[in-house]
Amino acid sequence: MDSYIVLDLEWNQSPNGREYSNKDLPFEIIEIGAVKLDSKLKKVDEFHRVIKPTVYKKMHFKVHEVVQIGIGELKKKGVPFTEAIKDFFEFCELDNKRKKTILCTWGNLDLVELQRNMKFYNVENKFEYPLFYYDIQKLFNIRYPNGEQDRIPLERAVNMLNIENNRPFHHALDDALYTAKVMQNMDFGPVSEYYSLDYYRVPRSSEEEIYLHFSGYSKFVSTFFPTKEEAIADKHNSDLICDRCNRMLKKKIKWFSTNQRNYYCIGICPEHGIVKGKIRVRKNDDGYYVIKTTKVVDTATFEEIREKYEESKQKKLIKSKRRFLKDSEEV
Repeated sequence: MDSYIVLDLEWNQSPNGREYSNKDLPFEIIEIGAVKLDSKLKKVDEFHRVIKPTVYKKMHFKVHEVVQIGIGELKKKGVPFTEAIKDFFEFCELDNKRKKTILCTWGNLDLVELQRNMKFYNVENKFEYPLFYYDIQKLFNIRYPNGEQDRIPLERAVNMLNIENNRPFHHALDDALYTAKVMQNMDFGPVSEYYSLDYYRVPRSSEEEIYLHFSGYSKFVSTFFPTKEEAIADKHNSDLICDRCNRMLKKKIKWFSTNQRNYYCIGICPEHGIVKGKIRVRKNDDGYYVIKTTKVVDTATFEEIREKYEESKQKKLIKSKRRFLKDSEEV
């Protein structure tokens, strides 16, 4: 029988600013809270640890304002991170092969920072690979769309569902409990197919590359490349395939970008119509990798992409003219 582990973390950072951060641990976890739910979303257990700091011995003032925990309390009540994570793994029953545990978080940052702390302290990563989890914040926005670009904060979601909020927010266990209550009170079933993929560990080879099919779109995650240009140019990464029938498509609008972060293209499937491709290039310590999504879209989306394409052409033309004028002046 499956179970859900609803996780929440609090972390500290350099009190003297980013330039004084430890590059291997920019965010040091100071509190872990978790709630275990059974397959019917009924609470069966909870977990809480305060962690003794070893990297940042003073609290960043903004962190202190939010979490209301002092460095003295952390030193007095905290345990070493290695002890806390060992206890957490046991709580999750990760060694129980007969039981599938699904991690759930509010947002997409906690698992990245947890694994970064694990790496810093040389703790074995016992999470499965690829690591799929539920981003409850994303699912809430899908289930209750409100036309806003920004994701809904936890406290607002709690209020929207009329959940009693008699505990403080911004404490790890309290926020984990609130997230669990959101899962219990929202209509979770219709959005449960939209699981998220953790990107802390990226495919190390072409054999490990990830292909996912969801209702309405497909996702591909590549292995590493030395440069962003090589990642974009790779034919395997740049192929456009219909997410409905897996047909290789000829591009009507070739890959382009307006901001050097997101790349778009359009193809036409003879069976399913307009197909939009989107590439995001990301970087970590090992190099650059591609996250590519493809989906069948309507004519309004096609026109939106076409306008972006024309905008990118104009920007390139202006840059080219400026470069020509500059070169002419120098001559």
